[in-house]
Amino acid sequence: MKISELRVKSDQDLQKEIVELRREQFNLRMQKATGQLGNSARFKELRRDIARIRTVLSEKARALS
Repeated sequence: MKISELRVKSDQDLQKEIVELRREQFNLRMQKATGQLGNSARFKELRRDIARIRTVLSEKARALS
């Protein structure tokens, strides 16, 4: 996920994206707990994607005020 792609999305779309990523993160945690996790590097990717989205949201909020 690139930051330039995120900047063109609306705030609502970004919030929906965060919810989807958090859901995926939860599912990965459940897979890890049951021993079914195949790609543990995805945890890091999800954390960073969520951080990118939150950064864009805060930049937009700062630009409005």
